[in-house]
Amino acid sequence: MLTAELSRTALKLSPAERLELARQLVENVAQSQPSLKALNEGVRRIEDVATGKVAGLTEEQYRAAVR
Repeated sequence: MLTAELSRTALKLSPAERLELARQLVENVAQSQPSLKALNEGVRRIEDVATGKVAGLTEEQYRAAVR
């Protein structure tokens, strides 16, 4: 299957299924345990925002925070 075809198919999945697929892909390419822990934390945080558990920042809030 070509990458474009895989992408089209993956985008038809539900949000929960896409998050699980993303988690599996990231875990598959992570090489070291520290990297895997950091990636898992990043995925968890993305899930928290995607599911509404945590409110994300607006662009303005983000820019103010990094100044």
